Amino acid sequence: MTRYTNFNTLVRSKFDTRVQKISINAGFTCPNRDGSKGRGGCTYCNNQTFVPGYCHPVKTISQQIEEGIGFFRKKEKYNDQAYLAYFQSYTNTYDSLEKLESVYGEALRHPGVKGIVVGTRPDCVDERILAYFAGLARDHYVMIEYGIESTSDKTLERINRGHDYQCAVDAIELTASMGLQVGAHMILGLPGEDRDLILTHADRLSKLPLDALKLHQLQLVKGTIMARVAREHPELFSFFSADAYLDLLVDFLERLNPAIAIERFVSQSPKAFLISPDWGLKNFEFVTLVERRLEERDTWQGRLYKGE
Repeated sequence: MTRYTNFNTLVRSKFDTRVQKISINAGFTCPNRDGSKGRGGCTYCNNQTFVPGYCHPVKTISQQIEEGIGFFRKKEKYNDQAYLAYFQSYTNTYDSLEKLESVYGEALRHPGVKGIVVGTRPDCVDERILAYFAGLARDHYVMIEYGIESTSDKTLERINRGHDYQCAVDAIELTASMGLQVGAHMILGLPGEDRDLILTHADRLSKLPLDALKLHQLQLVKGTIMARVAREHPELFSFFSADAYLDLLVDFLERLNPAIAIERFVSQSPKAFLISPDWGLKNFEFVTLVERRLEERDTWQGRLYKGE
């Protein structure tokens, strides 16, 4: 029995082969850093924690793709897999349409790239930009991935996101209406959010036309505003043990619309940056633990989902 909807299984079925993302840094910035929306960025953010060594904005898009393919071929020893160019760093729709056409056109011209995944903010898209991506999607795989992080406006203000939850709802609905694949990213355990509030995120997300969802535990990393706040006000923070987070995930999955595929359960910041929590578990090891906990509780994604 498949107890949750696995994104990797679904995306592989589209290509009939193994699929690997290659992270690309196209040199975009963020309206929450350049003063358009704010300064300093989101309080939890340090982009260095998820940027691979081959991914650097001084290199061209094509160079990063070539080095990424070489990295994974050497590491994984898969020579026939499909590659998706994953534009992960900062806000990858925050520029002119001409710049977007140049960046994504270069990526899709590479013969090894079968599609793109574009990480962005819900306040940095409009109909014109999404129409461009919809045009690309006629011949390529295209997913727009939005950082939502929380469905609570109070939390979004606390972490300096610069937009409210309704902004995310509007962007996701518009993106889906244009025939594009839509992903979302959520952080579970942000300051001020208890178990009950976290579970309401599942109820709210279930109402949206999402294709995929990434769930990450809160991690405190060096070089962030949140790390400084935690030093000054440790009473505001409570981090999950791995076991407690497993049970929270299962509770979350039970309430989540089974049509939404799960892409990730955890984040894994480099030890050089990580302050807390350090579980010592790799992503694939944690997936095994989630599957085991679902079996132990004899439950599955959507068991408590009520639909519309």
